[in-house]
Formats: sequence, structure tokens, C-alpha cells
Amino acid sequence: MTALGKRNHIITSAIEHHAVLDTVNSLKALGFDVTVLSVNGYGLVDPADVRASMTDRTFMVSIMHANNEVGTVQPIREIAAIAHERGALMHTDAVQSVGHLDIDVNELGVDLLSMAAHKFYGPKGVGALYIRKGVRISPLITGGGQERKRRAGTENTAGIVGMGVAAELAMAELDLERARETALRDRLIAGLLSTIPHTMLNGHPTMRLPNNVNISYMYVEGESLLLNLDMAGIAASSGSACTSGSLEPSHVLMAMGISHEVAHGSVRMSIGRGTTEEDVDYVLGVMPRIVEKLRSMSPTYDKKGECCIKDLCANPQDCMRAGGASAPNAPASVSASMGQAMR
Repeated sequence: MTALGKRNHIITSAIEHHAVLDTVNSLKALGFDVTVLSVNGYGLVDPADVRASMTDRTFMVSIMHANNEVGTVQPIREIAAIAHERGALMHTDAVQSVGHLDIDVNELGVDLLSMAAHKFYGPKGVGALYIRKGVRISPLITGGGQERKRRAGTENTAGIVGMGVAAELAMAELDLERARETALRDRLIAGLLSTIPHTMLNGHPTMRLPNNVNISYMYVEGESLLLNLDMAGIAASSGSACTSGSLEPSHVLMAMGISHEVAHGSVRMSIGRGTTEEDVDYVLGVMPRIVEKLRSMSPTYDKKGECCIKDLCANPQDCMRAGGASAPNAPASVSASMGQAMR
């Protein structure tokens, strides 16, 4: 950033995507001060913590609009107002929410907003950065005058056009698709929590993305769950899709106060444009059998035991115990439609 005088303090949160966390960490080596805010058990940033962390040297607050793993949507408008009170800029990573939620930069009050085309069915490798008029940034890449001298290099015109068309289509059907995704999401969450014992919803129950489902299955390893789900034709993730090959527990879940054991048993599913009620019903039929099978092989699980698993949960009210369910035959569409949504 330019024209910020001696300001060198950045505020962000512990649950940001590594695209933000790794960037601010690299800025530390250049002499920047970075404050990483904690979150509550739902993954929410407290605006009061933002206010308490602001100094006269703070030049930017960067808090994601919606989390890519647990789907929690942050109070960006309130946080932006706090940043502006002290003359700081507000950036939000809206990669997960553009195309799924109403986004109005004026309503949010942000100065910078980043998005990626593939999150709303556009081409991969193309993104956009909204920059409020009057905000100046240093060139990302030098050597040419493209992008108004902000990023040198020949533009990917086909990708840019593809992103524009994808955005138009997403906006045209946003209200209907959001309502449809929300209904399928709630049906899937309610079904999984009510038919599988010792489960916990991760993220806020209502302030979340319409297409996000993230649940912890106690006494089960996430990798084993994913393998069995894959064999059943169901695409899922044990964390961020960008780091799903890592055996480390999710930094997002850890920041939310969830234990290593519970975090390792967490699985994320996403509802997509092609996901149907039949797909959701298929998952609700298959998942209980998979979890029961894996728990039967777990040395830490006692089916007859009634130890209070709530002690392991960040949000005890989200834990449930219940019976099992039978599984129907797999519809051919389930892998393609839910897999398409898993980003």
C-alpha cells in the first residue's frame, strides 16, 4: 500500500485462508507488526477485539467475509466501521461468499475485496480485486502498464470474460439458488446430527454460508472417512481443499478451540448447483453406516459407554446422540454434483 506514512500495523484473524495468513507472515520480515485475533467457538471474530487492537499505526484490517472450512460469516460491516474510525483500510477475503451471498461493497463498507471466479463456476486461475476509488496500491508485478499499472503482464482475456459471464449468471439466480442451497444444507445437517451419535456441527448454525456443512464425527479419523466416502461416490474434504493432503489438523478448527482428536474427525461437504435432494438423502443413508463401521474398529470408542463427549466440543449445545439409518443405492449424480461443489 502507498501513502500511508509510518503506519505498519495489520490486524487479521486466526482463521483466515493461508493466502492471507502466509502473506501477513511474510510482511513481518519486512518490519510490519501483525496482530492475529482469536475467534470464539463458532469461528466468529469479536468486533470489540478489533477495536481493542487498533493503534495509530494500524493501516489495514483484513478479515474474511465467510470462512472456507466452517462457513461462518463475519460481521464485516461493523468491523469496517471500527477500522475507518482510526483511518485504517478494510480488506475482506470474499472468495467463498461471492456468488452465494449478496455482496454490496458500499453496504459492507470495505475498501478492498478479493474474489475468485472458480468459486461461482467460472474458469480457474482468474480472480478480481475490488479497490475503492481513492485507494492506491503498489504494483503487484512491475514491467508493464496493464491493470492500470497495478499488475504487469498480458491479461487472460478469455478468463476475464468467463469470470464476468459466471458472475452475471450467479447474480441472476442468486436468490433462488441461495434458498435452494440453504434448504439442502439444513436438511443434510439435521439428518447427520440426528442419525449419527457423537457428532458436532462446526461453525455458526445460522450465520454461515448456504452451501457449507462441516461436522465432527467423534472417535473416527477424517482420512478414513474420506476414503470410505470416496468409495461410496461421495466427494468431501477433511479441511481446506487447498491443503487436504496435509495430516495436520485444521488451523481453523484449532483456533475455534476444538481438540486435535475432534478436529481430525471433521469432514466438510458442500452443496453445489447440481446437488439434489436425492443426493442429500443418499449421503444421509450412507454416512451412518460408514461411521458405525469405522467406530467398531476404533480402540477409543465404546458403543455402550455414555461418556460425555460434550467436554470435547467448542459448542456443547451442537452435540447430539441418536440412532442409525439405512442406506439406499447411490444415485449416479451424487459424486458429480457434490464433488463439483467441493472446493
